[in-house]
Amino acid sequence: MPYAAARALLLTLPLLLAATPAATPGSWSVAPSGGGRPSFYAEGVPGAVLQETVSVTNRGAEPLTVRLRATGAGLRVAFADAAPGIPARTRAEVPFTVTVPADARPGDRVGEIVVRDSTGREAGVRLLIRVGGPELAALTVEHVAVRGDRITYELVNRGTTALVPRLAVHADGVLGAVLDRPARTLPVQLPPGRRLALDEPWPGRPALDAVTVRLTVTAPGAARATGRASARFVPWGAAAGAAAGALSVAAAAVLVRRRKSVRGEC
Repeated sequence: MPYAAARALLLTLPLLLAATPAATPGSWSVAPSGGGRPSFYAEGVPGAVLQETVSVTNRGAEPLTVRLRATGAGLRVAFADAAPGIPARTRAEVPFTVTVPADARPGDRVGEIVVRDSTGREAGVRLLIRVGGPELAALTVEHVAVRGDRITYELVNRGTTALVPRLAVHADGVLGAVLDRPARTLPVQLPPGRRLALDEPWPGRPALDAVTVRLTVTAPGAARATGRASARFVPWGAAAGAAAGALSVAAAAVLVRRRKSVRGEC
């Protein structure tokens, strides 16, 4: 049946006692139509309109009215009937469409079809839409900075596929390398289009030096990316002591000149 016609018709099927769709506690349950699926899954290219059907089963002895909505995913979901009335001991099949935005990037979109009854009880089914298109792995490291005993930075996934990055850290001071950490896999997964702020501890940083820090990130299929930052380390306690000593010498010199002026000496 075409979806346009299905929008005007809510199919209600007698509930067979032997049928046991994926259920949640209570007198009703929700599951993908057809049984045997724990969640919805579909694939489509940008601009595609995908069709699915959700089953709402009323096991109770009274009629049931529920409301359907979709969350997450960044996709447009339209139900044939967003507030179906379901007779007692009946299963309702509610068609819906998922429209993939024309400008959607390839990759996965995750959401949920949520059903809510008049008492406020909710149950949902996961919705996974895979947007097709060429896969591109692209990763950058940005806003590198040295802040105290930490190196802060941001990773940005500028591609169309999820990435697990690897990071190498190197720093050169006036007299040579002061930090050299080989590449290691970071415990993060970066979805397409996401930006993630991270930091790298540096407890043994120099007390007095001028350094250039270089972060190098890689990921499978992605080109190597590098970010840099410069910093100067000054032991402020020692600097303050030296400044105080210089101030004392200057004050003594001024006092000597004043005494000579009073005695008429030159």
